[in-house]
Amino acid sequence: MVKFPRLHPQIHHFFIVFAPHEILWAIIGLLLTIGGNLLEAAITNFPWNWSQEGVQTHSLGVTYQIGAVLLVGCLGGKNAGVLAQIAYLAVGLIWFPVFHQGGGLGYLRQPTFGYLLGFIPGAWLCGYLAFKRSPQLENLAVSCLCGLLVIHGMGLTYLVLSQWFNWISPATLSLWQAVKTYSFDPLPAHLVIACAVSAIAFTLRKLMFY
Repeated sequence: MVKFPRLHPQIHHFFIVFAPHEILWAIIGLLLTIGGNLLEAAITNFPWNWSQEGVQTHSLGVTYQIGAVLLVGCLGGKNAGVLAQIAYLAVGLIWFPVFHQGGGLGYLRQPTFGYLLGFIPGAWLCGYLAFKRSPQLENLAVSCLCGLLVIHGMGLTYLVLSQWFNWISPATLSLWQAVKTYSFDPLPAHLVIACAVSAIAFTLRKLMFY
């Protein structure tokens, strides 16, 4: 009889905590989060105007990154969402330029790092709520909205603390300007993306029967 080598206890524990499909969704989530940072979000004009005006796109001024975070939570659940975002932060902090302005430990002093930290609890809450109730459109919309609010809440908290302890480098914006630039201005676009993610997640979960 062929005996296979036993897994290291920590690796064995990892596979007990995370089911294979959660690991798969976490990998997908990591790739989507990285790719979403490279794509600028846009919407088109109303379809009933396409015959007269053609298809016109309008930029939302943000990327699809937060949409990727929420989508994986809605499709893969809280564990997959958290694992994907922990991996994303780890990859970015070890010098791979997957963040908006590069990467490395120096990114801890960027004013937007709090929003990246918020990806972890935001993905967890979105995934938890998405699988707590039946996958109806309104339930998924609430899940995405709660996840989005957690991300912005974490980002705002980080901005306040960084201003308090003066660790942002360079501190080119006042606290109010930073809040307006990183939360108030992009929030409407993020709400549009959250609505779109809810519709996409609803459709995919119906197609995949779960």
